[in-house]
Amino acid sequence: EMTTPSDGNMDRHHYETFEKFGNDTFLLHLDNGRGFGTHSHDEMSILAPLQQCCRIKKSTYLRLRLLATEPYRLSDVVREALASDRLAPVLTEPHLRALDRRLGKVLAAVGECLAKASWEQDVVVDDVAQLQEQEKRTPA
Repeated sequence: EMTTPSDGNMDRHHYETFEKFGNDTFLLHLDNGRGFGTHSHDEMSILAPLQQCCRIKKSTYLRLRLLATEPYRLSDVVREALASDRLAPVLTEPHLRALDRRLGKVLAAVGECLAKASWEQDVVVDDVAQLQEQEKRTPA
């Protein structure tokens, strides 16, 4: 017997649980691979939470800015990471270029938030000091 949860994202993600073996059920995650969408269309509504709240963790913001620079460009990092996949090429070049374009739009949204804010820390929440403190406490 299979049970499928109701989910608003069923067109792209869902999972099945197989209960044939009693309590020894297992989960099977299914993804139809549309996570990168149409390379020529950027769904701007996905930025609504960022635009409305205007808050982002400093660690996330720094990483995104890094992925927008030439030696670490997001498309290059993803292309390299997927190059050895047995299904390569997993993403087409237009999809890889779309990653960089969309990242630019995310950073532009943060920039708009920063321009409206009185203080940078009202937008960029400093979690870096907390992460560094956790690293000090973690045994090597």
